[in-house]
Amino acid sequence: MRIAGTALIAFGVFLSGFVISEPAPYELVMAIQIAIWFILGLKISRTTAALLVLLMIFNLAGLLTMFVMKDISGAPLYFAVSIFLALSAVFYCAVIEADHRRLNLLFKAWVAAAIITSLLGIAGYFNAFPGAHVFTRYNRAMGAFEDPNVFGPYLVAPLLYLLYRMLTGPLIKTPLLILGLLVLTLGIFLSFSRAAWGLLVFSGVALVVVMLLKQRTTAFRFKILAIAGGAVLVLALALIVALQFPQVSELFSNRAKLVQEYDGARLGRFERHKIGFLMAMERPLGLGPMAFGKIFGEDEHNIWLKTLTTYGWLGAITYQIMLWTTIGFGFRYMLRERPWQPYLMIAWVMILGHAIIGNVIDTDHWRHYYLLLGIVWGCAALEHRLQRRGGPEANALAS
Repeated sequence: MRIAGTALIAFGVFLSGFVISEPAPYELVMAIQIAIWFILGLKISRTTAALLVLLMIFNLAGLLTMFVMKDISGAPLYFAVSIFLALSAVFYCAVIEADHRRLNLLFKAWVAAAIITSLLGIAGYFNAFPGAHVFTRYNRAMGAFEDPNVFGPYLVAPLLYLLYRMLTGPLIKTPLLILGLLVLTLGIFLSFSRAAWGLLVFSGVALVVVMLLKQRTTAFRFKILAIAGGAVLVLALALIVALQFPQVSELFSNRAKLVQEYDGARLGRFERHKIGFLMAMERPLGLGPMAFGKIFGEDEHNIWLKTLTTYGWLGAITYQIMLWTTIGFGFRYMLRERPWQPYLMIAWVMILGHAIIGNVIDTDHWRHYYLLLGIVWGCAALEHRLQRRGGPEANALAS
């Protein structure tokens, strides 16, 4: 029964790579199994309960914004998705705390989904078969997603997992891992998402730095630096080859600009941010979901502004508390020798990276973001349980 349950969780994670429309199969499968797991008695610890309370306050604050909306037609569905994603984070936290061995299978399912959806995006970009264009938008790869800007960041955590395996595993597996890294890197590159590019660079460097802090032996540190340097060289050569295609190089030269015309133009992204923050300061309950886009013709593209406009002051404050608590947990526990340490390191680096790119993009309904939240909080819950127990039982859990 436990094995079947874990396999179903992994299947749900696998489906997170295929979200072409809402509700997606991911929502349907996860909603059913979340209900079944809790009906069958999935336990909620104090740490998991704290995450649940924060996310429920965040969403309750969002529901209050409907009182100031003139048109609430899209709001119920928006908040239904928000509440579902919140519950998914709590669910991942609880099942990870119940058995940390599930983390390995969850990441493998994520890698499988990422490679498949990345291959779809690459095939679509190069129009590899009839109808492949459905996996692109605006001449950018988006795989089995609705938006290239979600597709690209989704691939980064699986890439970090493969990178970690390459840096710490036997050399005989390196060629296969490099192949997976190439597929994911090309998918991220062809998404032409500047946020995804930045997230990849930051997260890759941050993970290597964290691993260098973890490993104190000179030989192992040299191995990490040597393999990481070799991986960067191979990926750079692969990107150079990709840039030989005119359609790739032309779009890259345009997207590589730090500030696009729609960023710095009058009423561009940055000016909308300024105006939006000023508006939010006068509206404690916010504007409501999608209201900002109806006013300015474009969404917020800023998670801090998004939480203010869609969830109000209370929601924005709650989100800040939750985010910085998450980052604090990861920073405090990620260098401790535990079976779940690699997964915590990757998830923490990714959460920090998402906080950074949140300045130019909206991560509110990103399914993988809530998965990352659940992973960090689940590992924190494991650590808290370890501290409470102490003695031989704690040693068994940590082994």
